[in-house]
Amino acid sequence: MTRSRWSAADVPGQKGRVAVITGANTGVGFETAKVLAARGASVVLAIRDADRGKQAADRITADVPGADVRVQRLDLASLTSIRAAAGELRAAHSRIDLLINNAGVMYVPRQLTEDGFELQFGTNHLGHFAFTGLLLDLMADVPGSRVVTVSSAAHRQSGDLDFHDLDWSRGDYNRTAAYGRSKLANLMFTYELQRRLSGRNGTMAVAAHPGGSDTGGSRASVSRQSPLFRAAFAVVRPLLIQPAEMGALPTLRAATDPAVQGGQYYGPHGLAESRGYPKVVKSSARSHDLAAQRRLWSASEELTGVTFPV
Repeated sequence: MTRSRWSAADVPGQKGRVAVITGANTGVGFETAKVLAARGASVVLAIRDADRGKQAADRITADVPGADVRVQRLDLASLTSIRAAAGELRAAHSRIDLLINNAGVMYVPRQLTEDGFELQFGTNHLGHFAFTGLLLDLMADVPGSRVVTVSSAAHRQSGDLDFHDLDWSRGDYNRTAAYGRSKLANLMFTYELQRRLSGRNGTMAVAAHPGGSDTGGSRASVSRQSPLFRAAFAVVRPLLIQPAEMGALPTLRAATDPAVQGGQYYGPHGLAESRGYPKVVKSSARSHDLAAQRRLWSASEELTGVTFPV
């Protein structure tokens, strides 16, 4: 298999490694977990609904006999749940090799998390920020450990982060822009985390995006759009959407390819990065704004109460 067509077959052996994956009961997260389990990793499915997590674990072990798959309840819309989950993981594991921040909500009407944050920003960014910060010291001295955060091509459609109104409490709520901002925040977090990790025993922060993947979340997001949008999307869908197994490849490559470098961003190589095999892609100029990255980091620490050991 050539590197231009990097696939699940290129994932190196993961025996002895611990991988924690958020939102891994379905879609891209599930496919990521299944491949890592098949390569020998001990996989933790960090999921809001424990029953669905158990069903996902059973599906993986049915496909991969002998797979080491466990379920950890985690609600990223609750700082209490995040702290509890991190505490339970710390009690169960002395090290974590891979933390894959995959879970997310997409294009939902304005809602608030348990702690009063706008739901998409609170879950997709703040929840993962806090979860990573509470686990990072289990990774910092583990050679080859990586934090992989899943963003989206939608980060380009977000506009600037409004640091005076991160919760969209003023003006009309735009769920599409709110989602894009949360995905922009994922990238800014990755780049700032990598800068802080530089020189620390090889631990890296990397980002990925799945392109247009056929998942329950993507189908639900389309169903929320106007009839005209849905009709137009049905026409172009074959050009833009790929199976979840393909959508998982950028995450898998970011997590396991020995050639990966910290601060890289992986996505599909095809038209508009919507489908195809994974490669290094570029994010928006806005995502590389150093001052905004640092301001977001400080705001995230203040909002979550979580500080990082870097």
